Amino acid sequence: MSRRTKRKIVSDGAADVFGTRPFEDLHSDGLPAAPSAVSTPRANTEPQSQPSGRVEVRREKAGRAGKTVTTVREFSSEVSVNDLEALTVYLKKTCACGGTLKGRAIELQGEVCERVIKELNKRGYHAIRAGG
Repeated sequence: MSRRTKRKIVSDGAADVFGTRPFEDLHSDGLPAAPSAVSTPRANTEPQSQPSGRVEVRREKAGRAGKTVTTVREFSSEVSVNDLEALTVYLKKTCACGGTLKGRAIELQGEVCERVIKELNKRGYHAIRAGG
């Protein structure tokens, strides 16, 4: 068996092992071009239109393993699904909670009824508290 010898690289600067330009042999030939620095516009999370109409805000707990959920239902048919998606994102950010859009009903995690009613009234909806 041969005996291995340890090679040590001197890093104190006394020996010029790497040279002054260690990356001079690297080339960028064959690499794709860098992406342009144009920023993409952010998606608008605000609803596009200001429709009016009666909207029911309700606190629900049944069938959710004891978790409280605030639902917003009964949007008029003139409100598009895209506007409902944007309104869902806006309410989630404003109320600092999670949520989703199921069909034409917005479900927000937690009991945030008062905040939702306040925000919907600002947006031109006639939000009422439904249920008990």
